[in-house]
Amino acid sequence: MGSAVFILAINMSVAGLLATAFFLVGLYDRSQSASRWLAFAYLCGVGYYAVEAAIPFFEDARLPVVFGFAMFLGATVLFNAGVARKYGVSCPWRLMGVLFVLFVAAVAAVQDLPRHAFPRMMAYQAPFAVMQVIAVAIVLSRRTRRIIDTAFALLLAASALHFILKPFLAQAVGGWGADPQAYLHSNYALFSQTAGAVFAMAVALTMLVILIRDTLLEMAARSETDALSGLLNRRGFERRADAAMAAAVDQGLPVSLVIADIDHFKSVNDTYGHAAGDNVIAAFAAFLGTAASNHHVAGRIGGEEFAIVLPGTNLMAARLFAEGARSALAAMPVEGLAEDRRVTASFGVAELLPGESVSSLMRRADAALYEAKNSGRDCVRISGDTPTARAWELRSALRRNGQSQ
Repeated sequence: MGSAVFILAINMSVAGLLATAFFLVGLYDRSQSASRWLAFAYLCGVGYYAVEAAIPFFEDARLPVVFGFAMFLGATVLFNAGVARKYGVSCPWRLMGVLFVLFVAAVAAVQDLPRHAFPRMMAYQAPFAVMQVIAVAIVLSRRTRRIIDTAFALLLAASALHFILKPFLAQAVGGWGADPQAYLHSNYALFSQTAGAVFAMAVALTMLVILIRDTLLEMAARSETDALSGLLNRRGFERRADAAMAAAVDQGLPVSLVIADIDHFKSVNDTYGHAAGDNVIAAFAAFLGTAASNHHVAGRIGGEEFAIVLPGTNLMAARLFAEGARSALAAMPVEGLAEDRRVTASFGVAELLPGESVSSLMRRADAALYEAKNSGRDCVRISGDTPTARAWELRSALRRNGQSQ
């Protein structure tokens, strides 16, 4: 058995293993529809290698050559569909469909040209380069990309270039065999199959890493998300809050924390049922999610208790935020409650002190919340441990007395 035949057998086995790997990823994470397209792409690759291995057994190999080309080109189309699904962009089906028909027709048309004719070799290799360029365009069309996505696009571009260079390589090493039956015993077949295996493995493994990375990120997000409210759970909130606070402190920005507790929540459950209570939680969480900016961190840290970290916000601005949330909740109708029943919440606000930990800040905000509960509920109280708090209270007192500062 020649070296090229041996590599061809390896390529067929590797394509089958990759198809299995992508299928398994798709089974484990049903949201990864891209993996199923990629699995079918590599199954087509298995079919292509099988046809390549069978060509020496055909007296007239023109039909199997065209059929094998069509299978490999179809694999690149399916691969591009998977890449488009992965990156959430529209798949250029019409463009690829037209190109597929044109390229297969071109390869069928050049079968009567001399085997070593450069146009014939280029007609066979250039279509694969074009499909790889389309894959590059799909990846780069995604506005938000990580470093691995850019590396993936560069790898695809290198793969496209290697297809363009193959006809020149064939001429440099003495051609790709006097006939299709002699192809697997040529030096070109050895080089071509080896280079193809290297690029196919590199592209497939990079795609697997990207898919698995996204699956792990999705799993981490689910583990830190509260199912009912859609906000972060306590674990996720504390982790994200710590990072947001550290980033704000590094930039010399103030950071405030608002903690809210829905008033008389037990009576809602007792009077209207737990489904109505769930609606209250979901309604308040939806409001917080809408009111919060991208750099804010909001979470449900208890049964009916919520918290939101406001980087770049001092105590006075945080209190205004809390007052707005309190007013909005009190005016918000909730499905499942009587029309005249309104839900209220109590709020505690604290600003991060120099060198203070997240747990200390939460204790002070909790203390302010406790004060709000003891003050009749449906109100906002701030922690009095900062100069900013004393200034706010002084300003409020002056306004109540009809004076201006």
